[in-house]
Amino acid sequence: MAIQTAQVSIENIDDEDGLDSVMTALKNISGVTAIDLDPVHDVATVSYDDTDTSIHALTAAISMVDYVTQPFPIDAPQNPHHKD
Repeated sequence: MAIQTAQVSIENIDDEDGLDSVMTALKNISGVTAIDLDPVHDVATVSYDDTDTSIHALTAAISMVDYVTQPFPIDAPQNPHHKD
């Protein structure tokens, strides 16, 4: 077991819900041991066991959060404010 520390971009994730989603996504990755979010500098510092996960898993998890926190077009059915 070797604990590694990586900094991963959280650019464009600047609201409380998005930051909460980042924390949830990272906490759900097996091997993550510590998370520190710094939204002022758009970076997450993550410590992880490199025998359980990798930097690629961290960036993939965050990229999915970035994707789902982007606003939907007003007429998209997924938009919670969409009216039929």
